[in-house]
Amino acid sequence: MVTEPSFSQDPSPNRNPNPNPKVNASNSTSLPPGGRTTGGGSRKSYLPYLLFVAGMGGLLAGIDYGIIAGALLYLDKTIPMTAAQQGFMVSIYVFGGLIASLFAGTLADLLGRKKMMLAGGIMFLVSILLIFISKGYLALLSGRILMGLSGGVVCVVVPLYMAECLPTEFRGRGTSVFQLLMTLGFVLAAFIATHFANVHEAAVKAALGNPEKIFAADDAAWRYIFLTACIPGILFTVAGMIVSESPRWLFRRNRLEDARRILCYTRPSEQADLEIKEMQERSGQAKPEGESAASTHGAGGSLLQRKYVVPFVLACIVLACTQATGINSILSYAAKILQGAGLTERQAAFNLQIITGINCLVTLLGALLVDKLGRKILLSFGTGGIIICMASAGFLFYSFESKRVEVLEQVRTGISADGRSLAVKVDSSLAKLGSDAPSQLSVTYKFEKDTKPRIAAAFSNAASENDRTLKVEPEAEKKWVTVDGKKVEETRVKDNGRLEILRASYGPIASPNTGKWVTLLLCGFIAFFAVGPGVCVWLALTELMPTRIRSTGMGIAMVLNNGVQFLSAMFFPIVVGSLGFHAMFFIWGGCTVVYFITAAFFMPETKGKTLEEIEDYFDKGRKAN
Repeated sequence: MVTEPSFSQDPSPNRNPNPNPKVNASNSTSLPPGGRTTGGGSRKSYLPYLLFVAGMGGLLAGIDYGIIAGALLYLDKTIPMTAAQQGFMVSIYVFGGLIASLFAGTLADLLGRKKMMLAGGIMFLVSILLIFISKGYLALLSGRILMGLSGGVVCVVVPLYMAECLPTEFRGRGTSVFQLLMTLGFVLAAFIATHFANVHEAAVKAALGNPEKIFAADDAAWRYIFLTACIPGILFTVAGMIVSESPRWLFRRNRLEDARRILCYTRPSEQADLEIKEMQERSGQAKPEGESAASTHGAGGSLLQRKYVVPFVLACIVLACTQATGINSILSYAAKILQGAGLTERQAAFNLQIITGINCLVTLLGALLVDKLGRKILLSFGTGGIIICMASAGFLFYSFESKRVEVLEQVRTGISADGRSLAVKVDSSLAKLGSDAPSQLSVTYKFEKDTKPRIAAAFSNAASENDRTLKVEPEAEKKWVTVDGKKVEETRVKDNGRLEILRASYGPIASPNTGKWVTLLLCGFIAFFAVGPGVCVWLALTELMPTRIRSTGMGIAMVLNNGVQFLSAMFFPIVVGSLGFHAMFFIWGGCTVVYFITAAFFMPETKGKTLEEIEDYFDKGRKAN
């Protein structure tokens, strides 16, 4: 049985299962003898506990999303699957998240925020165990679907719960903890993968060529990568059993006394009484002083009223534009972007670590500032900085990408007789550039069975002769098979069909300093994003949505957010292959202009206001406090 927290001001409160919500809160729900009404130890204990729950939810979501990358190195060696099956297994997570986002809010309204948080945590744990014990593709796929569903539920319900429980002076920091720990979850997922890669390498060396032991090392590596990830899931689920239900959800279920009691866990009783009174007024259960019953807007009425439509549209724009800044695509393709700016593979990998570190540190800074400076200022500052970084990076890439010429026909002559590989030497025979400056050949290609294009590049000033030839070949993969009852590792060439060259351009490479400037601009982009949209996006989503539509509205906005993320990732290689990196930066910058205008001129400042006061801002029939 799920228990109430031990932070209550009265260990055995007398509950009225069907209280009359029209009775004045201060008269009907006074604390029993011995209860505390001012800041005591219980309130000081429960607030950090709520922040811990928010953090574990974010950590779970971050690991949930990032853990597959490290596991894939060993997974397809021991579980038989085709390339198409592997791609489906990876991408089904996003589909599961979309489905969960769409329905999590509605279910949170029906069942309660607490039960849905527990459902998200339990689904995550079950998915991890299902993957850990899986012996075939179907069990693995089922685990990934559950993992996606859990991530979608957690990302909708945890910020919703925190916004409804935390007092106004802590709501910004509390909800930002979710984003901060989610960012750390991405880093932790990479750390887990690196740790087990080292363990795997040591086990392979100790095997001394024994195929059975090497297979066992491959098999154990990916299973324990997933199993280790269940630790934040356990912490989140156990913590979720102890927290109370959302007071605003309880109020909507006419459990006024329970709602006030739980509000008193995190704020003085006077503040709790005031918030209960505001809830009654906004729901039409009590008349504000000086207003008639006819002027009070209750919970009923059309959902097309301004007070519902405007905040819903604003929240959707914020969610969509957050992804349209290019954040996920830039983090996913950062190494490719930096190599395109003239850095070596090793330099690009090192700079990517710096960018990731900046993301974590500045997110922490944003979490500390959000309740001091406000959401509107941080969002305006962050999006303004992003526009400058995106435009500058776009012009930098344009300065040398615009000088490249199309060499599609010349490159196609390098396709092998069987149509499955390509080899083209990078030199002036491709095209006359008017100078002997170092040059770059960029090729966008895809195999018949690929779901999206790929990008390859080679440079005329590469250190070795072999590196001065651009090569595209079918990927080789290692698979374990059983021969005469023994495990044997075979190297196979993936059959992805015939090769198709979509675009090929040849031109001067970036100057030696371009890579450094692009790195600085990407660091600036990450910093501006982390302190602005990164911290404020969950706050905007939960604070702007009115109570009546908050759960369902958040789900719809999250679906839109995930949809834009999917489109950005899908079109990145297509746009870069057709027009160059500069085009993608200009697109992201243009979308961020819309974001800046929305934040600076249309969004209200919500710092220091209760959720009911924020609703008043959009309800012109009532004067906002």
